[in-house]
Amino acid sequence: MSHVRRPYRYRLVDVFTTELFEGNPLAVFTDAHGLDDRAMQLIARELNLSETTFCFPATRPDCVAQVRIFTVAKELMFAGHPTIGTSFVLLDDGLVPRNTSNFALEEKIGPVPIRVDPGERPLIWLRTPPITYGPTRSRATCAAALGLGLDDLLDIAPQFATAGLPMLFIPLKDPGVVDRAHPERLAALRDDMADPFGVFVFAPTPAGAYSRMFAPDFGMPEDSGTGSATGPLASFMMRHGLLTGSRMTSEQGTKMGRRSMLHVVIDGDAIDVGGYVTSVATGELAL
Repeated sequence: MSHVRRPYRYRLVDVFTTELFEGNPLAVFTDAHGLDDRAMQLIARELNLSETTFCFPATRPDCVAQVRIFTVAKELMFAGHPTIGTSFVLLDDGLVPRNTSNFALEEKIGPVPIRVDPGERPLIWLRTPPITYGPTRSRATCAAALGLGLDDLLDIAPQFATAGLPMLFIPLKDPGVVDRAHPERLAALRDDMADPFGVFVFAPTPAGAYSRMFAPDFGMPEDSGTGSATGPLASFMMRHGLLTGSRMTSEQGTKMGRRSMLHVVIDGDAIDVGGYVTSVATGELAL
């Protein structure tokens, strides 16, 4: 008997941008019923985007959907641009009522609160999960790993921090240095870190930060807009006196030709990361 192939519809969106073909692309399967872990991983690898999300009915009464997030190489506990992009698609498709201003998505890390600033083009915010800090790395080791000189780094110890996706934050002197970074020897930064991690380089700017993120451990040489790292970025900058005020913007992905603008609002210990989303295409995968 021949196998009857089932169609799985997905939306393609660009996150952290109002411009088509900029920001960070994302595929969202709003009804992933029937897909197991292996199938989701194979689909993510086939689509070859930084992340692909799969939506299922929530198992918690305080969440509107369960969201699984896959890179081309592995599943993630939490990620920012998939959370914001999936929220946009659920609203845009009417799976969450379009006038809803607050809801939560169920992810591996737990419920992620979402806030929506309404308008013709909604600005969607996520509440960053709790941030924890890890070990530091020497400035010299980081400079060598990035193909930079010691004088290219600020006089602040690079340090790991995570809100669900471990990142090594390396502060650089200016955006030109950020663009010159060559992540060719990142293995030298591993040392006692057993878990996969990304390397987040940035320079302070009047608006906030100019950033890049390298994550070969997650199957992406460079990521154009990393929402999960931007809350910890703001925390790290506040900790070292690089940020004043309660708002900032991180510009990321520009060197890749996919400029992302990630907005941050800080309210005490709460850090919200927000962005606009641009719809690109609708597709169908038959399995």
